[in-house]
Amino acid sequence: MHPNPHFRKETNGRNLAFVRERGFGALAINAADGPLVSHVPFNLLDDARTVELHLLRSNPIVQILKQEQDQPAVLAVTGSDSYVSPDWYGVDDQVPTWNYVAVHLRGRLSLMPSASLHKVLCGISATMEARLLPKKPWTTDKMTPEIYERMQRQIVPVSLDVDIVEGTWKLSQNKPAEVRLAAAEMVADHGQGSEIRTMSGLMYAAENNQDN
Repeated sequence: MHPNPHFRKETNGRNLAFVRERGFGALAINAADGPLVSHVPFNLLDDARTVELHLLRSNPIVQILKQEQDQPAVLAVTGSDSYVSPDWYGVDDQVPTWNYVAVHLRGRLSLMPSASLHKVLCGISATMEARLLPKKPWTTDKMTPEIYERMQRQIVPVSLDVDIVEGTWKLSQNKPAEVRLAAAEMVADHGQGSEIRTMSGLMYAAENNQDN
C-alpha cells in the first residue's frame, strides 16, 4: 500500500463498503517458487470478517491449501484509477502521478467443506444479481441438475478470515484544494468511460490533508 498517510485516512467502514461493492479482486499467497495470484469474484459476508470465493481444483493455490490449510493471504481489490499530468494542476514544479483506489484484505486462507460450495456460489450470484433489478434474478434452479453437479465437481469453496484491512485512496489530497479540483476537471475532460468519471468525482469530493 502507498506509505503516504495522506492517502490512508479513510474509515474501515468505507474501505469495506468499497470491497463489498467491487466484489472482484486479486488473491495472492506465497509459494516455494514465488507468489501465486488468482483473479476472483468473491462475497464479503455481513460480519465483514469473512470472504467466501471459489477456485478451480487445478488452481495452484488449491494444491497448496490441500497440503497445509490456513495460509497467509491477501486479497487486493482495486477501483477507479487515472494518470494525472503535471500540466493539469495549474501550478509549477509538479510531476506525473497516478491516482487510484485500492483496499487490501489480509488474513488466513482455507478450504471450506465441500458441502459449502452451493451456499458460496449462491451467495456470490445473489449479491450480483440483486444489482440488476428489476431483472428477475438468476438462480441455480435454472440449470439442469446434472450439468450443475458436473460443474461443481471442478471447483472448491475457499474462505479468507480477514485480520487486517488496509485502504489507499490516492486522490491528490496532498495538494491545495484549488489544485486538486483543477486536476479533477482535467481528468474528466481527457478520460473516457465510467471509471474515469468515478475517479474525477472522487477527486472532487476528497478532503485535503495538507500539513499546515
